[in-house]
Amino acid sequence: MEEMETTTQVRNFINGKFVDGNQSTMDVESPLDGSIISTLPLSNYEDLDKAVEAAKTAFVSWSSMTFKERAQIFFRYRGLLEKNMDELSSLCQLENGKTFEESKAEVEKSMELCEFAVSIPQIIANEVQEVSKGVECRIERKPLGVVASIAPFNFPNMVPHWTVPNALILGNTMIIKPSEVVPLSVVRMAELLKEAGLPDGVFNIVNGGKEIVEAICDHPKIEAVSFVGSTAVAKIVYKRATSNLKRCVALGGAKNHLIVLPDADVDMTASNVVASMSGCAGQRCMAASVMVGVDNVQHIVDRMVDYAREIVPGQNLGSVISKEAKERIEGYITQAEKDGATILVDGRGSVVAGKEGGYYVGPTIIDHVTSEMSVAREEIFGPVISIVRTKDIDEAIRIENGSNYGNAAAVFTQSGKLAKEIMEKASAGMIGVNIGVPVPREPFSFGGWNDSKFGVGDITGRSSIEFWTQNKKTTIKWNPGARTNWMS
Repeated sequence: MEEMETTTQVRNFINGKFVDGNQSTMDVESPLDGSIISTLPLSNYEDLDKAVEAAKTAFVSWSSMTFKERAQIFFRYRGLLEKNMDELSSLCQLENGKTFEESKAEVEKSMELCEFAVSIPQIIANEVQEVSKGVECRIERKPLGVVASIAPFNFPNMVPHWTVPNALILGNTMIIKPSEVVPLSVVRMAELLKEAGLPDGVFNIVNGGKEIVEAICDHPKIEAVSFVGSTAVAKIVYKRATSNLKRCVALGGAKNHLIVLPDADVDMTASNVVASMSGCAGQRCMAASVMVGVDNVQHIVDRMVDYAREIVPGQNLGSVISKEAKERIEGYITQAEKDGATILVDGRGSVVAGKEGGYYVGPTIIDHVTSEMSVAREEIFGPVISIVRTKDIDEAIRIENGSNYGNAAAVFTQSGKLAKEIMEKASAGMIGVNIGVPVPREPFSFGGWNDSKFGVGDITGRSSIEFWTQNKKTTIKWNPGARTNWMS
């Protein structure tokens, strides 16, 4: 599939129309070749306020519709995602730099997220019980009002679908702030939602950077905020939003550990570990970052090297997001080498013919890493895996538990007993056994522990229903002749 070529001016989307924002703008590059593909308004509080007022007005009629009426719109929208699959995949590839196949998988995941969302009317039935003779209690889930979603650069299509379908079907209206470096997929999302019949004002886009994130956290008419990004920013967003009395769930970074035992299946383990660390150029919070090899796993490491050398930037490996990201990732590799680690496969200095202006880092395997090295402790967010050698399982678990993060962990072994022990002791919200990327599928929810998540509940699945709604409890008594007691 040929990559999409486009140059467009991105505008805010408010009350069903694309409108100009603040006059200040920034250029948006394609990391594939460094070319300018769009310009973006750096919106301010006034721009946000217009979007919030449109969403607040739309909330009145949108929230009065039934769950099923709202779900029908997303049923149609899911069909439009499928119909426009190639276009959406190419757009994602253009602005993010991942391969077309990875971009297509992202759109397919967005469709799955819509499929869960349209099932919400079937799983959100109100609770009703006759609690005493003639007395009935009822719990109904009601939307919060105007809510906001702040999305990252690494999944420009999928992550917005973590929040938008569920929040809107539950009756909220939304402001979304896409990453300023990947705004195009969300623009297309707005167009397809309108084509599916979403009323004006229900979904709004406000583009920009730090200023608009702060404005979202501060705006008094926004009831809840979801955030996905780095841990440093997630902490700031969570503190600022909650200090303004909003609900907030903020997902941060990760340092995922894969514990590999000597009895693990060689080909399955080596291919899974390499795919996990290099997929989406390592720019995903579920990527393998540290492999903890227990005892003698040299035969598996050798096979990993073979698999890594089959991965070629520009062919089956996409770019990283920016020049700064490339320099940062390569800096970590250089520092590990200075610290005494062994570079088994070196991805520094990668250049793709015909795309010399792009930002590519090849797959990198670093062996004999110690827990004190920066490559073992800090989030790199690139196609790099560090191998830490240990003598036994207890030491491996201590290394995994010692990370500040807690998104994912996995174990590779043929022993159910040892797998269960590691599963129980790993300090992470998502665990895999012989799986390099243990992402739960719907209806199971996505969310980590420790410094990988701030707030209560998860961002997807059933758990998200709690986040985007509030309970209304009603007690009813119609029969004055019923026998009464202290409960009635």
